[in-house]
Amino acid sequence: MEPTSTGVARNGDAEIYYEVFGDGSELAETLLLVNGLGSQLLSYSPEFCRRFVDAGFRTIRFDNREVGLSSKTEGRPPNMKKVIEATRAREPAGVPYGLPDMANDAVAVLDACGVAAAHVWGMSMGGMIVQQTAVDHPDRVRTLTSVMSSTGNPKVGGATPEAMAVLTTAPPADREGAIEHGINSRAVNGGSLYDPEWSRELGEAAYDRCFHPIGTAFQMAAITSAGNRTSSLGAITAPTTVIHGRLDPLIQLSGGEATADAIADSKLVIYDEMGHDIPEPLWDSYVAELVELAGRAR
Repeated sequence: MEPTSTGVARNGDAEIYYEVFGDGSELAETLLLVNGLGSQLLSYSPEFCRRFVDAGFRTIRFDNREVGLSSKTEGRPPNMKKVIEATRAREPAGVPYGLPDMANDAVAVLDACGVAAAHVWGMSMGGMIVQQTAVDHPDRVRTLTSVMSSTGNPKVGGATPEAMAVLTTAPPADREGAIEHGINSRAVNGGSLYDPEWSRELGEAAYDRCFHPIGTAFQMAAITSAGNRTSSLGAITAPTTVIHGRLDPLIQLSGGEATADAIADSKLVIYDEMGHDIPEPLWDSYVAELVELAGRAR
């Protein structure tokens, strides 16, 4: 399935590249997909988007700032140790932008597409972004789906040593080395439904489209500086589903459970075979969950 349109949204100096799938009729509801740390819109494949389009949702995917065809921040990333220390002390972290700015990027995409309010679906860091969007812009969020994400509370959702090791290891600069690094990372983080062939195809396409690993450090600083968002999540009124994998080693299940506990009347969906990934055998279930959630918002 090919996008029906593409474009660039603007939030201040940031330019955010997006793609739209579906006819965009006035009767169609809109789904906004938000990516995780360091990942491009390629992570939501056209076939993944088609499943939601077939269920009646005009579907938008976009590159967060720092990845793909969106803006890149100039200069050196903030020192993460200092960001963590400042955040714990509740002092300014000195980051170029924060999680609220990334939520504003998502809203800018909606504005560019002429969408007043959408169903927002974000995985990992994208889950944090859509949570923040629901807090800061409640009128723009019809429903919230937070996938394999957490609340920012350091006591929940921590990574296993193996997952932390791959997260904090920089990829080689050469094409094959970078692709193998991504494959190894996804193998560690994926659950029992992990597909190595898909992983290689994604890694090759991502490298060839945009290889910009330093951008991940800027994104990490942004989400770290947000601190513990548990109390603010209590203000969310949008119908919410929280999806998590029991086998997730990068953001362990307690992160999803804490998110569901923080958001009133949310539904927690746990998949026993899911890791820190969105494997194809679960796509139809994800769609069914969104259809049910959308029904709660009507």
